[in-house]
Amino acid sequence: MLILYVKTRCPFCEKVLRRARELGIALKEHNIAEPRYLEELMQKGGKRQVPFLVDEERAVSMYESDDIVRYLEERKK
Repeated sequence: MLILYVKTRCPFCEKVLRRARELGIALKEHNIAEPRYLEELMQKGGKRQVPFLVDEERAVSMYESDDIVRYLEERKK
């Protein structure tokens, strides 16, 4: 499962979400406006930065929208 931690009106989050839609990749969104998701983000990534992608199947996690987009494009191949 792919989980993307986001926050409302984050242009970098929107960039990742838009590209995932174009690629036909489903992402489960966790908005850090909800305290439980902020807590999860802090436990998994260690900082409050979004977007943050977690690919549970491949044990991969990463910040930075450009890196996430590249990862999704490679994963789709």
